[in-house]
Amino acid sequence: MTVQEAGKRPGRPAPPRAVKVGFARGAIELKQFFRERDAVVFTFSLPAVMLVLLGSIFKDKVPGSDVDASQIFAASMIAAGIMSTTFVNLGTGIAQDRDDGTLKRLHGSPTPVVSYFIGKILLVLVVSVAEVLVLLGIGKALFALKLPVTMDKWLVFGWVFLLGVVASALLGIAISSLPRTAKSASAVILLPFIALQFISGVLFNPIRNLGSPLVEIGSFFPMKWMAQGFRSVFLPDLMTFQEVAGSWELGRTAAMLGAWCVGGLLLCLLTFRWKNSRQG
Repeated sequence: MTVQEAGKRPGRPAPPRAVKVGFARGAIELKQFFRERDAVVFTFSLPAVMLVLLGSIFKDKVPGSDVDASQIFAASMIAAGIMSTTFVNLGTGIAQDRDDGTLKRLHGSPTPVVSYFIGKILLVLVVSVAEVLVLLGIGKALFALKLPVTMDKWLVFGWVFLLGVVASALLGIAISSLPRTAKSASAVILLPFIALQFISGVLFNPIRNLGSPLVEIGSFFPMKWMAQGFRSVFLPDLMTFQEVAGSWELGRTAAMLGAWCVGGLLLCLLTFRWKNSRQG
């Protein structure tokens, strides 16, 4: 074979890029998620059931306004729904992958490591959109939640949603290293999830009535800022009197959620483990 003929031979195909593999893995993650009916029901039902219960119990109008208390819960519960699909879903799912050896095998394979996380992010994005649609549907149908009519409000909704999903997902990845086994993951992760709903103004309104230490602790985490951001979208501006600062603080909301996106990434890099103690 001549040099010219050798030069014309087709080269070996380049390995799939990490993003392409990540999208393929994301499709697999979605199929696996929706095949597990108990996980699907639990993920979507917990925030929805809490909204229906609270909205049915607390449905009087807030003094000094024409807003029902149920509408406040409907707006705030969107933040809990996102935390359920990201923080809880990733925290328990990655703990399971670590426990059954999936992460260990992935770490030793030629598959780009980043593809695993791209797949997980695609999973939580799709599931989060579905969760928000469910909660908005319940809020609109049962509690007359008013959808925004201006583009400015929808833009706020968009960036609060995206920053909230990223921040909560990174926090879920970080906490996935805390449970020692997959069996204990649900208990370990659900406890802070439920506690955060109270101190972030989701299950307790108005948030200004909470004690100062609880408000300060809740203000450190992204759920509080997501809930406040969503309230600014779905509630009239006169409802700011129920907020701790007396305003929606959208600038601070963006800053805090953005900080969690950066800090959450650093936290993941510092705490993430590919295998548990039993795997050596």
